[in-house]
Amino acid sequence: MAQPILKEVERQSSHSQEIPSPKVEKIWTVSDSDRLYNISNWGSSYFSVSEKGEVLSSPLQQEGGSISLMDVVQAAKEKGLNLPLQIRFQDIIRHRVRAINHAFRNAIAEHEYKNVYKGVFPIKVNQLREVVEEILDAGKEFGHGLEVGSKPELVAGLSINDNPESLIICNGYKDNHFIRMALLGQKVGRQVIFVVEKVDEVERIIKIAQQMEVEPMIGIRVRLVSKSSGKWADSSGEDAKFGLTASEALEAWESLQENKLEHCLKMIHFHIGSQVPDIMNIKQAVREATRYLAKFIQLGAKLEYLDVGGGLAIDYDGSGTSFHSSMNYSLDEYASTVVYNIKDVCDEEKVPYPIIVSESGRSTVAHHSVLVVEAFANVEKSHESKLMKVTDSDKEHKIIRDILTLRRKIPHKKNILEVYHALQQIKEESRRLFDVGLLDLVVKAKVENLYWQLAEQIVTKFRQNGHIPEEILELENSLSDQYVCNFSIFQSLLDNWAIGQLFPIIPIHRLNEEPVNRATLVDITCDSEGKIDEFIDMHDVREFVPLHPIGKEPYYLGIFLSGAYQDIMGDEHNLFGKTNEVHVFLDPDEESGFYLEEVIRGSTIEHVLQSTQYDANDLVRNFKRVVDAAIKEDRIKPTLGMKLLDEYRQALGDYTYLAADEGPPSNGQSS
Repeated sequence: MAQPILKEVERQSSHSQEIPSPKVEKIWTVSDSDRLYNISNWGSSYFSVSEKGEVLSSPLQQEGGSISLMDVVQAAKEKGLNLPLQIRFQDIIRHRVRAINHAFRNAIAEHEYKNVYKGVFPIKVNQLREVVEEILDAGKEFGHGLEVGSKPELVAGLSINDNPESLIICNGYKDNHFIRMALLGQKVGRQVIFVVEKVDEVERIIKIAQQMEVEPMIGIRVRLVSKSSGKWADSSGEDAKFGLTASEALEAWESLQENKLEHCLKMIHFHIGSQVPDIMNIKQAVREATRYLAKFIQLGAKLEYLDVGGGLAIDYDGSGTSFHSSMNYSLDEYASTVVYNIKDVCDEEKVPYPIIVSESGRSTVAHHSVLVVEAFANVEKSHESKLMKVTDSDKEHKIIRDILTLRRKIPHKKNILEVYHALQQIKEESRRLFDVGLLDLVVKAKVENLYWQLAEQIVTKFRQNGHIPEEILELENSLSDQYVCNFSIFQSLLDNWAIGQLFPIIPIHRLNEEPVNRATLVDITCDSEGKIDEFIDMHDVREFVPLHPIGKEPYYLGIFLSGAYQDIMGDEHNLFGKTNEVHVFLDPDEESGFYLEEVIRGSTIEHVLQSTQYDANDLVRNFKRVVDAAIKEDRIKPTLGMKLLDEYRQALGDYTYLAADEGPPSNGQSS
């Protein structure tokens, strides 16, 4: 048992009685929540907190009104949509497109750059038609185009990008059919540029172009020595998957010369990775790529474009650092860095300035989408119940009395770490006793419950004293409750599971109340990996998020900056499908200040089953055989059998996620 340590704790505590200081209650305000969750920094003026404690979206930043996310949730519910709910602020997309183009226009004017900027949106970042069409419409005045990396993306791009002034950049590996489709677009008046990823693509492009009697527009993706930093660093540098080395680039140039098509080389392209957090990586890569451009021009190439690829980051945690979930530069600094360094190298090499192209996807769409989920249960480490009730009497097991003795020492003990070590020893002793059958289940449960109660008090004591040892920080993390949320990480937040991408996650209401619970989040899949236990923080990754106790009213959390990649990369794990979705537009003439422009219902059970080759009619017929057999065996009456069959049939039209009510839903997705 833990007697030696326990006696030493008792001995020392008799000499160190402290009078606790009176506790001063502080009123929690929305400003406290803003600081706690760092909303003002990662929110980029698109998100803030109202005096009511609700998260507001300002899709046009200071140029327009604000929308309460709680009002959007209520409007969606009135249309019969259950949570989880994807909210798309389409005005944010339009604002981001304008912001990127204006940043480059301003940088071009500032540095007296004698050419223009033409942006393109990489469809792979978010292929949803409504998103892409919004980008193209907002970017029409700027000639904002598209980047495609597959045949399906190319087919979509040729159809929906109807602006002849914009570009369609073709990246990725290409077969002959891909090449024909791109040349078809060029033949009907689209500006389609092939970015060569492998040397043999040049010969095939030339051959098919000659057959179709069209001169191709060709770019070369160069494999730079410059590398990125962060989670996508391995996609850049000399070992990158895509791009031509210097010798391969010269080989491609020679092929064009041999076919008298050297004038068709229009672009130098590079890409050093997604979410580049450090501006110095961007500067080095831009300068290296511009050297390639200049040297090719000096060889006789009539290059017109320099495509700096993607990588423009967003600040997920709001820290403004070179951490992988942040960025140590602004949009304006990014544009200025690109423009200045291209100009500087071109001036040194005495070559004309190219048209600047960038493929900013994440920065264009990440902010516009918020996933709202309901946290409906809290799995606590310890809880009060009749079974767990203990009394400080001889009737309790000795190991329980030892823990109660420690609990009495906590308010007065100077060396609290010593109390914690004694508590650990008692817990380990109880484990050993249970393993050999000398401790019953009720006592074991009481020990566990008391352990976590004392652990909470120990952590609080250290917080009050200031300095917190490493092992107490670990204890604090292990004290976090688990909030069960009605969504699937694998469907809606795949990057968090796959690569540890951090997203801001905060309550969208009750922000005028202090969040007193530490929590990790778990989804409703049956996979142990379906959890979130790393959260944004100004200084480091935090292993819990502060949340409010779950009461009788629904408790809603928002997962922010999730508009890039997550929509398309979702995996129907456990057959949880696409979530319900609403598209929101500002409208000052509406009483609520907004309207739902489009409602897109999420996947039904029938839909996800069909995607895995289950036919709904076959399923119903098979289940009817089961019901008929049960009737024949006199286990159920025919009337009940038909009722059960109807309920089964109706279930095929239900939303794949948990319903808001407790009984079986009556129809569709309405709660």
